Amino acid sequence: MVKNQEMQNVTNEMSLSSRFTAKVLQEFGSSSGELQITDYQRSLIQGYFIGIDRALNTAEEERVRKNANNKDHTYDNTVPYTWANVNLPELSRDVVHYARLGLDMMQPNHISPIPYLNKKNQLYDITLMIGYAGIQYVAENYALVKPKAVTIELVHSTDTFTPIMKSRTNPVESYEFVITNPFNRGDIVGGFGYIEYDDASRNKLVIMPMSAILKRKPQYASANFWGGTKTEWKNGKKQEVEVDGWLEEMCRKTLIREVYSSKHIPLDPRKVDASYQYMKQQEERLQETANEMRQEINVTANRIPLEEAELESLEALQAASQKPKEDLTELFEAPEEVPAEKTTPQPSDGPQF
Repeated sequence: MVKNQEMQNVTNEMSLSSRFTAKVLQEFGSSSGELQITDYQRSLIQGYFIGIDRALNTAEEERVRKNANNKDHTYDNTVPYTWANVNLPELSRDVVHYARLGLDMMQPNHISPIPYLNKKNQLYDITLMIGYAGIQYVAENYALVKPKAVTIELVHSTDTFTPIMKSRTNPVESYEFVITNPFNRGDIVGGFGYIEYDDASRNKLVIMPMSAILKRKPQYASANFWGGTKTEWKNGKKQEVEVDGWLEEMCRKTLIREVYSSKHIPLDPRKVDASYQYMKQQEERLQETANEMRQEINVTANRIPLEEAELESLEALQAASQKPKEDLTELFEAPEEVPAEKTTPQPSDGPQF
């Protein structure tokens, strides 16, 4: 019986994902004209629905929990995390462009959905945050010359790292790296990336001291990720507690983002298309709204995060809820013609699927 129910849930989820794909393409096409996508890109869009739906489920559970725990309910979030309250036109543009880039939400660390409330329209914007694996994937696909290998290493105080730079007498950039004490390496002092090509003369060594890594640490970084002190409520009182965080993982992901940037792996101008340009524009917009997003996202992760924390992505929001939301069927099956009094929805109603 349980197995049959699981199969039914999967069937329902896939059916709804197909309808979501059709709606996304309709929304995108209405503003951009005729749209051509491949079967593979269509399957990626269906995966986006599944990933976003699971993120909404998890965020809604957290919203209900937080509201119940609020002593002053004037601070409650009264907008449920449902598809009816999602900014669908904006999401449609993002989904199509990122699917065209080949970013797969079903793959770890490719791209993750982060819902946060836009207070101007009381709808949830779904920010699609590209993870370090997605950054690597895009960088290699759009590279002028695709690297044959990239090595990423953090350097600790007991390690021995010797860069060998290109010079008049040395045509190939390289390095020597020795871990002298593997079980007690000391503090992180920096990191490096080594980009290798078939033509070894192109090889490039990227070096980041710890000071450069910390410059890229978010202004309001969570101690759950980077370590340090955080505020907790215990017995109705605030108190500061020290947490270890996941500094090594955060430093490594920061290093990966630097090494795979176009500064070190040059772009092929002939490959740069509208979707790539859209991605770069979204990254700039994300930086402008980052502080607002951090206030909306509840940072409670206490395990190794799946994503780089520059925008405080949460493992909790990426957790998988196996059941699609019950209200989705009604949304997808809404009639094309709606009575006049319902054609102008209230802000909390959001787009109808």
